[in-house]
Amino acid sequence: MDDADPRRIRSIAVSAEDAVSAYEAGERSATHPVLRINPPFAGRMRARLHVPGPEEPSGDPAPVHVDPAELFDPDLLPAYPEPADTEAEIRSDPDLEYSTELHHGRHVERVEEWREAATEAFAEHVEIETPHGTHEVELKVLGA
Repeated sequence: MDDADPRRIRSIAVSAEDAVSAYEAGERSATHPVLRINPPFAGRMRARLHVPGPEEPSGDPAPVHVDPAELFDPDLLPAYPEPADTEAEIRSDPDLEYSTELHHGRHVERVEEWREAATEAFAEHVEIETPHGTHEVELKVLGA
């Protein structure tokens, strides 16, 4: 296999911050960030945060894009906190009086708790899409 074939990849390294941020951005906005692996391909590669644009460069070989959700074990990753759930939590507590400030502060806490939990929910392996089909690689998380 030559360095144009992504099946050469045995492991990818990704920063925990990039992976969590990419997942969160996909949950909070209309953007769909990915973790991109740029050619030439080797046994160990780095996947970096990338927001695809309308004019993605094409080439042969093309970069490999990994959906951030694929980096997490779905059994370990808690649901991303929704503002409506935070509001319902506050309103259902008889000891609390709802306010916009309380809602905002509590939701910021919930998101931070989710981010911390996410850094403990990475998968050990991830499948990447190649021109030859899916290819499983080991996931190495930096900074977790």
